[in-house]
Amino acid sequence: MTVRSDPFALPASRGIPPQWLLLACLCAFGLPWQGGCSSEPPPPVASDTGEAEVPAVDEARTIAFVTNQIADFWNIAKAGCQDAAKDFGLEVEVKMPPEATVVEQKRIVEDLLTAGVDAIAISPLDADNQTDFLNKVAEKVPLITHDSDAPNCNRLMYIGMDNYKAGRMCGELVKEALPEGGKVMIFIGRLEQTNSKYRRQGVIDELLDRPEDPSRFDPVDQPIEGEKYTILGTITDQGKHEVAKEKAADAINTYPEMQAMVGLFEYNPPAIYQALSQAEKLGQIKLIGFDENDLTLQAIKDGDCTGTVVQDPYQYGYRSVEKLVEYLKDGEAAIPDDKYVDIPPRKITQENVDEFWADLRAKKGG
Repeated sequence: MTVRSDPFALPASRGIPPQWLLLACLCAFGLPWQGGCSSEPPPPVASDTGEAEVPAVDEARTIAFVTNQIADFWNIAKAGCQDAAKDFGLEVEVKMPPEATVVEQKRIVEDLLTAGVDAIAISPLDADNQTDFLNKVAEKVPLITHDSDAPNCNRLMYIGMDNYKAGRMCGELVKEALPEGGKVMIFIGRLEQTNSKYRRQGVIDELLDRPEDPSRFDPVDQPIEGEKYTILGTITDQGKHEVAKEKAADAINTYPEMQAMVGLFEYNPPAIYQALSQAEKLGQIKLIGFDENDLTLQAIKDGDCTGTVVQDPYQYGYRSVEKLVEYLKDGEAAIPDDKYVDIPPRKITQENVDEFWADLRAKKGG
């Protein structure tokens, strides 16, 4: 982490601009200078809306991109951040909580504020219980959300996809895998996140042929029955990869009637695949994925996974940096009217997995 006491100080590698030398001389001799001779600019002042004022600088200096945990998904987003940093000529710090907890995420953000970052993009772990904290952050620096939204806080905008629609797309893949219907188990990291709730509900509503209603939330620990499909339950792992694999293996043993397993976090499909492989159930129990883990994509190529619904984490990273740069330069003119930058999801099956994977490798730099 690059720590600077002055959040608007120029990096040492850029040298000292002539006007700063002039300012230093004027201050040394007690000569007047518009704005005074303070060594540090005043901190951003909160506006009436609770949002930080735009810093009086010509360009953004340091932007922080905070994730909700460590995952390959976020390494792809990091590549987008790094490319944006090069394109816009600034520093970007990508922070991934080693433990997927609100406490750890809060600690990271507080450290970033102390270090003097100019703006923050964050994927909140628990939007409902982080609103007050996020509002305090938004009073200090421009704040946006990505991947998972916190619509009740004073964030400037949300960058990501419609997770409810993405969930319904995943439900469509289940229908392709089990056209006559069947019994399905859902696996997901946690349900405190806004994106998790919507994604899961989208799968359920699609399988039950319900009208769209993202606000609906079905019980987690009891079967949900429709005319053709039954959702046996929803199993969470709190972001722990090994726990995800153990719970997938337990489900295979506990629910012999289970015909499909749906993994809704990036690491869930690989965990399910490994459990199915060890139980010699590949192909017997259908696997439907989410996100673009390499093992998931290989399983699709091999015919062991029906398909996956992918986001575009590279664009989450790139666009987060881009929009914060725009805001730091142009203020509210950079904010979309609906405060939403849509990056739509896609279905990946055997028909398009090779093309998608090649593009993904190029973005990751290999």
